Amino acid sequence: MPLIKVQTSVSRPQEEKINSLLKTLSAKLASHLGKSESYVMTIFESDTPMTFAGTFDPVCYIEVKSIGNMTPNQTKAMSQDFCSIINQELGVPQNRIYIEFTDAKGYLWGWNGSTF
Repeated sequence: MPLIKVQTSVSRPQEEKINSLLKTLSAKLASHLGKSESYVMTIFESDTPMTFAGTFDPVCYIEVKSIGNMTPNQTKAMSQDFCSIINQELGVPQNRIYIEFTDAKGYLWGWNGSTF
């Protein structure tokens, strides 16, 4: 059930660029967590009014959620990877990207009429 949600103040890119970004993030998240991509969900929201450090310069907030326990090494590697990807694809400086990592308990995540 890994999830990666990207919210950014950047204007909506072309559909092909969004699709490519989401596919890349999906594959990378599955790889980092050692989980099947068949359960990975990606979300992209652009044009979100946001500030960081008191300015409206391009900014991005990312949520990464997964059942299980992410290790410090995994979250550090994901932070490096995802910040680099967002910088390259959307032009958001890496120092204007926050990432929240959350471990979820299986019984608190529903899917297919049940829970994990």
